[in-house]
Amino acid sequence: MSRFAPEALFPHADDIPEAWRLGAPVEQREYLVDGELRRWDGPLATVRSPIFLKGERGEEQVILGSTPLLDADAALQALDAAVRAYDNGQGAWPNLRVGERIHHVEAFLARMRERRHEVVRLLMWEIGKNLKDSEKEFDRTCDYMVDTINALKELDRRSSRFELEQGTLGQIRRVPLGVALCMGPYNYPLNETFTTLIPALIMGNTVVFKPAKFGVLLMRPLLEAFRDSFPAGVINIIYGRGRETVSALMASGKVDVFAFIGTNKGASDLKKLHPRPHRLRAALGLDAKNPGIVLPQVDLDNAVNEAVTGALSFNGQRCTALKILFVHEDVLEPFLARFSAKLAALKPGMPWEDGVALTPLPEPGKVDYLATLLQDATAKGAQVVNDGGGQSRESFFYPALLCPVSPDMRIYQEEQFGPLVPVVPYRDVQTAIDYVLDSDYGQQLSIFGNDPAEVGRLVDAFANQVGRININAQCQRGPDTFPFNGRKNSAEGTLSVHDALRTFSIRTLVATRFQEDNKTLISEIIRNRESSFISTDYIF
Repeated sequence: MSRFAPEALFPHADDIPEAWRLGAPVEQREYLVDGELRRWDGPLATVRSPIFLKGERGEEQVILGSTPLLDADAALQALDAAVRAYDNGQGAWPNLRVGERIHHVEAFLARMRERRHEVVRLLMWEIGKNLKDSEKEFDRTCDYMVDTINALKELDRRSSRFELEQGTLGQIRRVPLGVALCMGPYNYPLNETFTTLIPALIMGNTVVFKPAKFGVLLMRPLLEAFRDSFPAGVINIIYGRGRETVSALMASGKVDVFAFIGTNKGASDLKKLHPRPHRLRAALGLDAKNPGIVLPQVDLDNAVNEAVTGALSFNGQRCTALKILFVHEDVLEPFLARFSAKLAALKPGMPWEDGVALTPLPEPGKVDYLATLLQDATAKGAQVVNDGGGQSRESFFYPALLCPVSPDMRIYQEEQFGPLVPVVPYRDVQTAIDYVLDSDYGQQLSIFGNDPAEVGRLVDAFANQVGRININAQCQRGPDTFPFNGRKNSAEGTLSVHDALRTFSIRTLVATRFQEDNKTLISEIIRNRESSFISTDYIF
């Protein structure tokens, strides 16, 4: 039987451990522009937690505070500050030596680590991420910054030497692109945001950063660290509705790099606003409908374990989640039985509770949307396989395992981004192949099986369709040194520790004829440190 008891889900305030309790709601009016925390005296956006608390009037949603609802003018002031700091590539930041930019990022990282407890607490309260995963997100973000620094050091070491080809002496270095606009997603508001923000900064770009729509208050503890760690105008942090602030930024034509993680429709609409699209570099992580394909010859326990985690980690609110499962008819019944048993063992509750795996959903209207998908599927022949599947209370939706799912159901095509797990039984694996070929998305997929011929054939069928094929493992982003990309409507550009440095920069070559007077000139420039670009400095 399901362990979900709806009436016992939400706690009283006194039930919350002291370490994770919140004080009074925070009215944030500060935002960062041109090296100063400016005060916004205009309207504010209320920040609501997905968590409800029991009280005298029943269960009430927790109000965490409020953040500035900046208008287009305020956003454009932040953009102008970034433009001035970049100064057509003549600014101090883009011309700093690589080692000096690294020192600034290291200073920020040290300050950021001091605020770990506050950020972790806000991750739990703002987006419902459990304690273990919230701590993992913070620590992984710090590790990513360290790895980025090390990768840049290695890149710069390789760039410090000169190359001689066909009588031409040259030095090739990577230089910044200009002004970057960085926007992250609410499901990983710290980690996914910093995987574009930090590479953009460390490569010498100036940045306007807008936090995610949920997980916005958790940036507040870091505002002073940003202000104190970087020169004025290098990093600017704005808040507000994207259609007012971000639309104005893109329409200005002053954004050179657009880093966005969200929907492909949102990215397309914003890119269309830019008046000079050929000058806009984009790094986009977008929608995905990653399938898992369970073959008849398979380690079923492993397939179930990976599929449960892949489909329901952070309630399925991950672009890399397994969002549809194709299961061969020969193993369908044992697969569903074992999946249901594993699902029933997942503990629902509040993020700070030990061992909790299922938590409230932060997005308003999400429970109703999932219920609509569920009703559509059951009306067209699907059944809820697991006990309690589809039950809800306020912001919480208990996962539902649906089978059989068919192409006429909305859940077959739509990215549910939540705890609905559709299962499509198949006899011919071509059914799954056709699904991938016809899909608008091409991020990742998982193949579960142990027949070398069958697995090898499927790898070849999918190699030109998705960015990553996982064999007997769930879809995922890590390790961060591996490329993270996608095809079709799922991504633009590639992100990894190494790729991100290249995404936010461009190679520039300084070359001269290999003759005595030129060799003497270059040697004098290097010896007297007359240039930041022409240099043989070795960063340890």
